[in-house]
Amino acid sequence: MLFGRDKTRMPTADEALRGRDHRIFPVPATHAVLGTPLEPPFPEGTERAIFGLGCFWGAERRFWETDGVHTTAVGYAGGHTPNPTYEEVCSGRTGHNEVVLVVYDPARVSYEQLLKVFWESHDPTQGMRQGNDVGTQYRSSIFTFGPEQRAAAEASLAAYQRALTAAGKGEITTEIVDAPTFWYAEDYHQQYLHKNPLGYCGLGGTGVSCPVGVAEA
Repeated sequence: MLFGRDKTRMPTADEALRGRDHRIFPVPATHAVLGTPLEPPFPEGTERAIFGLGCFWGAERRFWETDGVHTTAVGYAGGHTPNPTYEEVCSGRTGHNEVVLVVYDPARVSYEQLLKVFWESHDPTQGMRQGNDVGTQYRSSIFTFGPEQRAAAEASLAAYQRALTAAGKGEITTEIVDAPTFWYAEDYHQQYLHKNPLGYCGLGGTGVSCPVGVAEA
Protein backbone atom coordinates (compact mmCIF):
# COMPACT_ATOMS: atom_id res chain seq x y z
CA MET A 1 0.00 0.00 0.00
CA LEU A 2 1.07 3.59 -0.63
CA PHE A 3 0.19 4.43 2.95
CA GLY A 4 2.38 1.64 4.26
CA ARG A 5 5.38 3.47 2.86
CA ASP A 6 4.65 6.67 4.83
CA LYS A 7 4.26 6.07 8.53
CA THR A 8 4.35 9.81 9.23
CA ARG A 9 0.89 10.36 7.73
CA MET A 10 -2.11 9.85 9.98
CA PRO A 11 -4.59 7.35 8.53
CA THR A 12 -8.21 8.28 8.16
CA ALA A 13 -10.87 6.26 9.93
CA ASP A 14 -11.61 4.49 6.65
CA GLU A 15 -7.93 3.61 6.11
CA ALA A 16 -7.34 2.38 9.67
CA LEU A 17 -7.27 -1.27 10.66
CA ARG A 18 -10.61 -2.49 11.98
CA GLY A 19 -9.33 -3.90 15.26
CA ARG A 20 -11.56 -6.06 17.43
CA ASP A 21 -14.15 -5.91 20.19
CA HIS A 22 -11.96 -7.41 22.94
CA ARG A 23 -8.36 -7.47 24.13
CA ILE A 24 -6.49 -10.54 22.89
CA PHE A 25 -3.63 -10.59 25.38
CA PRO A 26 -3.25 -10.47 29.17
CA VAL A 27 -2.20 -7.42 31.17
CA PRO A 28 -0.33 -7.90 34.49
CA ALA A 29 -2.41 -7.39 37.60
CA THR A 30 0.28 -5.33 39.35
CA HIS A 31 3.07 -2.93 38.51
CA ALA A 32 6.46 -4.68 38.42
CA VAL A 33 8.14 -1.79 40.26
CA LEU A 34 5.47 -0.08 42.36
CA GLY A 35 3.38 -3.15 43.21
CA THR A 36 0.14 -1.29 42.51
CA PRO A 37 -2.70 -2.36 40.17
CA LEU A 38 -2.31 -1.46 36.51
CA GLU A 39 -6.05 -1.34 35.83
CA PRO A 40 -8.97 0.38 37.61
CA PRO A 41 -10.40 0.84 40.09
CA PHE A 42 -7.74 3.24 41.37
CA PRO A 43 -7.71 4.69 44.92
CA GLU A 44 -10.08 7.51 45.74
CA GLY A 45 -8.40 10.88 45.38
CA THR A 46 -5.98 9.85 42.65
CA GLU A 47 -6.10 11.43 39.22
CA ARG A 48 -5.09 10.30 35.74
CA ALA A 49 -2.87 11.77 33.03
CA ILE A 50 -1.85 10.41 29.63
CA PHE A 51 1.28 11.47 27.77
CA GLY A 52 2.86 10.50 24.45
CA LEU A 53 6.56 11.29 24.15
CA GLY A 54 8.14 8.75 21.86
CA CYS A 55 8.88 5.11 22.60
CA PHE A 56 6.82 4.23 25.65
CA TRP A 57 9.51 2.01 27.24
CA GLY A 58 11.69 4.91 28.36
CA ALA A 59 8.76 7.27 28.81
CA GLU A 60 7.08 5.04 31.38
CA ARG A 61 10.23 4.83 33.50
CA ARG A 62 10.45 8.62 33.75
CA PHE A 63 7.03 8.67 35.38
CA TRP A 64 7.23 5.62 37.66
CA GLU A 65 10.40 7.20 39.11
CA THR A 66 8.43 10.36 40.00
CA ASP A 67 7.41 10.69 43.64
CA GLY A 68 3.65 10.80 44.10
CA VAL A 69 2.87 8.54 41.15
CA HIS A 70 0.62 5.65 42.21
CA THR A 71 0.93 3.53 39.09
CA THR A 72 1.85 3.69 35.41
CA ALA A 73 0.99 1.61 32.38
CA VAL A 74 1.87 1.80 28.71
CA GLY A 75 -0.64 1.58 25.94
CA TYR A 76 -2.09 3.10 22.82
CA ALA A 77 -4.38 6.12 22.33
CA GLY A 78 -5.43 8.77 19.87
CA GLY A 79 -6.11 6.57 16.85
CA HIS A 80 -9.00 4.70 15.30
CA THR A 81 -8.39 0.98 15.88
CA PRO A 82 -10.04 -0.62 18.95
CA ASN A 83 -8.00 -3.09 20.99
CA PRO A 84 -4.88 -2.78 18.81
CA THR A 85 -1.74 -4.88 19.03
CA TYR A 86 1.80 -3.54 19.04
CA GLU A 87 2.41 -4.89 15.54
CA GLU A 88 -0.68 -3.10 14.27
CA VAL A 89 0.38 0.19 15.85
CA CYS A 90 3.87 -0.18 14.34
CA SER A 91 2.30 -0.62 10.89
CA GLY A 92 1.19 3.01 10.95
CA ARG A 93 -2.35 1.92 10.13
CA THR A 94 -4.07 2.58 13.46
CA GLY A 95 -3.30 6.25 14.07
CA HIS A 96 -2.46 5.44 17.68
CA ASN A 97 0.20 7.09 19.78
CA GLU A 98 2.44 5.07 22.13
CA VAL A 99 1.45 6.57 25.48
CA VAL A 100 1.88 6.32 29.24
CA LEU A 101 -1.06 6.31 31.63
CA VAL A 102 -0.01 8.00 34.88
CA VAL A 103 -2.18 7.62 37.97
CA TYR A 104 -1.00 10.08 40.61
CA ASP A 105 -1.81 11.53 44.02
CA PRO A 106 -2.31 15.30 43.52
CA ALA A 107 -1.53 15.86 47.21
CA ARG A 108 2.02 14.59 46.54
CA VAL A 109 2.73 15.60 42.95
CA SER A 110 0.97 18.25 40.88
CA TYR A 111 -0.09 17.98 37.27
CA GLU A 112 2.34 20.83 36.54
CA GLN A 113 5.18 18.71 37.94
CA LEU A 114 4.17 15.86 35.63
CA LEU A 115 4.19 18.32 32.73
CA LYS A 116 7.76 19.23 33.69
CA VAL A 117 8.74 15.55 33.45
CA PHE A 118 6.96 15.35 30.10
CA TRP A 119 8.62 18.37 28.50
CA GLU A 120 12.12 17.64 29.76
CA SER A 121 12.07 13.94 28.81
CA HIS A 122 11.78 14.36 25.04
CA ASP A 123 12.12 16.81 22.16
CA PRO A 124 8.60 18.12 21.46
CA THR A 125 9.64 19.85 18.21
CA GLN A 126 10.10 16.76 16.06
CA GLY A 127 6.63 16.13 14.67
CA MET A 128 5.95 12.49 13.79
CA ARG A 129 9.18 11.20 15.22
CA GLN A 130 11.38 11.10 18.31
CA GLY A 131 15.06 10.76 17.51
CA ASN A 132 15.57 7.74 15.29
CA ASP A 133 12.02 6.50 15.94
CA VAL A 134 9.85 7.65 13.03
CA GLY A 135 6.09 7.35 12.68
CA THR A 136 2.79 8.68 13.96
CA GLN A 137 3.05 6.48 17.04
CA TYR A 138 6.01 8.55 18.27
CA ARG A 139 4.35 11.97 18.11
CA SER A 140 4.32 14.26 21.12
CA SER A 141 0.89 14.40 22.76
CA ILE A 142 -0.87 15.42 25.94
CA PHE A 143 -4.27 13.82 26.46
CA THR A 144 -6.19 15.80 29.07
CA PHE A 145 -8.87 14.85 31.57
CA GLY A 146 -11.04 17.92 32.03
CA PRO A 147 -10.68 21.68 31.53
CA GLU A 148 -8.18 22.21 34.36
CA GLN A 149 -5.66 19.80 32.84
CA ARG A 150 -6.19 21.28 29.39
CA ALA A 151 -5.64 24.83 30.65
CA ALA A 152 -2.48 23.79 32.49
CA ALA A 153 -1.18 21.91 29.45
CA GLU A 154 -1.84 24.79 27.08
CA ALA A 155 -0.21 27.31 29.42
CA SER A 156 2.81 25.09 29.92
CA LEU A 157 3.20 24.62 26.16
CA ALA A 158 3.20 28.38 25.62
CA ALA A 159 5.70 28.95 28.42
CA TYR A 160 8.00 26.12 27.32
CA GLN A 161 7.90 27.44 23.75
CA ARG A 162 9.22 30.74 25.05
CA ALA A 163 12.05 28.89 26.80
CA LEU A 164 12.84 26.88 23.66
CA THR A 165 12.78 29.96 21.46
CA ALA A 166 15.16 31.75 23.82
CA ALA A 167 17.49 28.76 23.51
CA GLY A 168 17.35 28.83 19.71
CA LYS A 169 15.18 25.71 19.43
CA GLY A 170 12.29 25.05 17.04
CA GLU A 171 8.51 25.14 17.27
CA ILE A 172 6.66 22.70 19.51
CA THR A 173 4.51 20.21 17.60
CA THR A 174 2.85 18.64 20.65
CA GLU A 175 -0.89 18.04 20.31
CA ILE A 176 -3.19 18.70 23.26
CA VAL A 177 -6.51 16.86 23.00
CA ASP A 178 -9.18 15.41 25.25
CA ALA A 179 -8.27 11.99 26.59
CA PRO A 180 -9.64 9.22 24.37
CA THR A 181 -9.89 5.52 25.23
CA PHE A 182 -6.62 4.16 26.61
CA TRP A 183 -5.88 0.71 25.19
CA TYR A 184 -3.45 -1.24 27.36
CA ALA A 185 -0.33 -2.60 25.66
CA GLU A 186 0.89 -6.17 25.90
CA ASP A 187 2.36 -7.71 29.05
CA TYR A 188 5.97 -7.59 27.84
CA HIS A 189 5.81 -3.81 27.25
CA GLN A 190 4.69 -3.01 30.79
CA GLN A 191 7.64 -1.70 32.85
CA TYR A 192 9.88 -2.90 30.03
CA LEU A 193 13.07 -1.19 31.23
CA HIS A 194 12.69 -2.69 34.69
CA LYS A 195 12.45 -6.16 33.19
CA ASN A 196 15.19 -5.36 30.64
CA PRO A 197 17.57 -2.87 32.30
CA LEU A 198 19.80 -2.70 29.22
CA GLY A 199 16.84 -2.37 26.86
CA TYR A 200 16.37 0.33 24.24
CA CYS A 201 15.46 3.85 25.33
CA GLY A 202 15.22 6.32 22.47
CA LEU A 203 14.26 9.36 24.54
CA GLY A 204 16.37 12.50 24.48
CA GLY A 205 15.37 15.95 25.70
CA THR A 206 16.25 19.40 24.38
CA GLY A 207 18.43 20.32 27.34
CA VAL A 208 16.09 23.22 28.09
CA SER A 209 14.77 23.27 31.64
CA CYS A 210 11.07 23.44 32.39
CA PRO A 211 10.80 24.71 35.98
CA VAL A 212 7.88 23.77 38.22
CA GLY A 213 5.27 26.47 37.87
CA VAL A 214 6.02 26.99 34.18
CA ALA A 215 2.29 27.20 33.57
CA GLU A 216 2.24 30.50 35.44
CA ALA A 217 5.32 31.88 33.71
